[in-house]
Formats: sequence, structure tokens, C-alpha cells
Amino acid sequence: MYPQVEPYAQGMLDVGDGQLVHWEASGNPDGKPACVFHGGPGSGANPHSREYFDPDHWNLILWDQRGCGKSTPPIADPSTSMELNTTQHLIDDAEKLRDHLGFDKWLLEGGSWGSTLILAYAIQHPDRVTEIVIPAVTTSRPEEHAWITRGLGLFFPDYFDAFRDGVPEEDRDGNLAAAYNRLLNSPDPAVREKAAWDWSKWDLSTITGGDNSFEGTRYADPTMRYQLSRAVSHYWGNEAFIEPNYIFDNLDRLKGIPGVLIHGRNDFGGPLYTAWEVAKRWPDAELVILNDAGHLVMEGNSMDKAIAAAIHKFR
Repeated sequence: MYPQVEPYAQGMLDVGDGQLVHWEASGNPDGKPACVFHGGPGSGANPHSREYFDPDHWNLILWDQRGCGKSTPPIADPSTSMELNTTQHLIDDAEKLRDHLGFDKWLLEGGSWGSTLILAYAIQHPDRVTEIVIPAVTTSRPEEHAWITRGLGLFFPDYFDAFRDGVPEEDRDGNLAAAYNRLLNSPDPAVREKAAWDWSKWDLSTITGGDNSFEGTRYADPTMRYQLSRAVSHYWGNEAFIEPNYIFDNLDRLKGIPGVLIHGRNDFGGPLYTAWEVAKRWPDAELVILNDAGHLVMEGNSMDKAIAAAIHKFR
């Protein structure tokens, strides 16, 4: 890992629709451009990402997707509309940011939801991407959303019953993400707070492999709980606003773009199958399977080290 240097520049980019997107640049202003697409949806940029990039070599951009982090208006405010917050909006925002910063091309890194967004961006703008590094591969197909909101009940039946029972009885056999999103947009603060709590308990258990204690996690913050649950249920409840197999059907557009896909064999929320199938359809990508890793990237674990090694490879 490299020193986590402070940004040398940052700003708020007006991307239209009344949206201001926060970005920061760190490292070498004359270095090779790279950009991190954060996960969630809704988590906001993580400064830890800077540690993967040699600050003497890379010109690194972190940005907060619409309504996340320092971007405004904040989706943590229930009065902020989500109508203009879709995958296509985020792809367009990223392209406006690249153009604003004056980069011809950049390396892209990001996992989980960031993976879906990177792949969708690269499919639309392959000439703007030098390389791609993705830990925890997802493509946001309906079956992936169904697995993480219902299928995982096979492994966590106790947590799933509580999660399912958090929505009205008439919604329990349908799209649970959409049902939770309706609760999270309720005019009643108590309904929103309980929905954010119930959703986050399930979300945390799926990404950790069963530990859903909020203590010491970002879920301990009620504002962050609401921001994440509102954003994730909005995207999953609407199947990420893309066609069911959009990414799988268009991976041929990534021909010639080198990539590294990194996936933990013990990833409950995102089974290895998705990464395996993406790698088969994208010949220029290398798949790294980590037998001791799950979904989370934690400081010093094998996923952390594999990301750093992949980025170093593309120096």
C-alpha cells in the first residue's frame, strides 16, 4: 500500500438536473489518470482507495455519485427526489467529469455496485478506458438482485424471516427491494427509520457472511443507514435501470481493454458464478479467485492485496 496522500484539488461539478457531483484529485497531476467508482449504490467515495495507487505515478480521481458523500442534493434527505438518479445518469456524470478534467482516457477501479457501473460505462465509452480493475464482480441482473434479497434465505433463514417480515404482508412474496423502497420514501419518519434498520441488518449479514452487528460499522450511523438503504433499494427495486442482460450481452465491446477481475470464493452476496461468466465473455480480462475472501475488502486481507497488485500491474 502507498501513503494516503491528501487531494491536491477538488471541486463540485454541475452535471445538470440540479445535481452537483463532488470530485477530488490526488497524486501526480501529470501522472496516468485513474478513477475509482464507489460501491453501494450510495456509499460515497472511500479515501482508503488512494492507498492502492502510487502517488508519484497516478493522477487519481475519487468522486461521489449523485446524492452521495459530498454531492448534492443529498439522498440522505428524504425530500430529495430519486427520479433523476439512474445508472444512465451516473454514466453520463462520469463522462462529464472525465471531460471536465481533460483526460483522454483513464483506468477504472471499483467493486460490487462500482463493478456494474464501470462495466456499463466502459460498454458505452470503450475508447475512454485504458484498463479495468474490479474486485467483487456484479452485473446487476435481476437474478443477482433476487439472490441477494431472497435466495440467501437458504443460508440465513433467521435473518431472512426478519427481513421479509419488515414489509407489509401483501408485499412479502414480491420484489422485496421495491417494497422496502416504498417504506423508505414514506412521509412517516418512524416508518423510514424502521425500514432503514431492517434493510441494513439484512444487508450487513449478507456481505459479512452472517455478522449483522452495527457496532463499529458505517451502519451504526442512522443517516448513513438511511442513505445506503434508500439508494440500494431504489436501484435493486428497479433492476438497476438497465436491460436484464445488458452487460453480459455487450461485453464484446470491451475487446482490447485489459482487465483484472478479483473475486472471493466465499462471497455470499455475489457468487463467483457472475465473475466466472464475465471472464469467459471478456477475453482480455484475467480472473483472480481468492479462496479465503468474501465480499468485503478489508485492510490487509487478500482482496486488499490483490487490488493493489492489479493496479501496480498497469503502471
